[in-house]
Amino acid sequence: MRHAKSDRRFSHPLWRVAPWLGLGLLGLTLYGCAATTPPKGVTPVGSFDVHRYEGRWFEIARLDHRFERGMTDVTANYALQDDGSVRVVNRGFDPAKGAQGDWRSAQGRALFTGDPSVASLKVSFFGPFYGGYHVAALDPEYRWALVVGPDRGYAWILARDKTLSPDTRDDILRRAQALGLDTNAFIWVSQERAQPALEPAS
Repeated sequence: MRHAKSDRRFSHPLWRVAPWLGLGLLGLTLYGCAATTPPKGVTPVGSFDVHRYEGRWFEIARLDHRFERGMTDVTANYALQDDGSVRVVNRGFDPAKGAQGDWRSAQGRALFTGDPSVASLKVSFFGPFYGGYHVAALDPEYRWALVVGPDRGYAWILARDKTLSPDTRDDILRRAQALGLDTNAFIWVSQERAQPALEPAS
């Protein structure tokens, strides 16, 4: 099990992918150049219901990247908008910020890349720059999700609760491994702090 290192950069599924692109964040320009299609061999979930996907998700695990390094208590909140886009608010605690650490957040906008019944989206936190966000595995009750970015170097395990049962975690890891993800590289995110209230939509 790996432990996150401290860093002042921050980002997350539907969001990390983009704000820092332009800043060199998702430095992959991966996002900067806008890779919005899923990696070869990764098929986004079908029969997707965005209404059931709305709300708060806790980040259980992630692949390490400098823009999110050191962050704990990370969450992502998704809300469908009248125009069909999805408002994304990502937040996490940065222990390296200030004397005692502080909360950081980013707001973005996600769009379906095609039919909204397929869980393949692109997200932007920085102007016209978009990055891929693909739900590659999803619990039938929408209790957990495995999300893959524009390539296999970007992946997250999300859940409605702060923890997963050992059996559920093992099941997700088997699915991730079958998709070619480096499951040994996952960082398991601490979720011990109480979450502050969300700011109203701007």
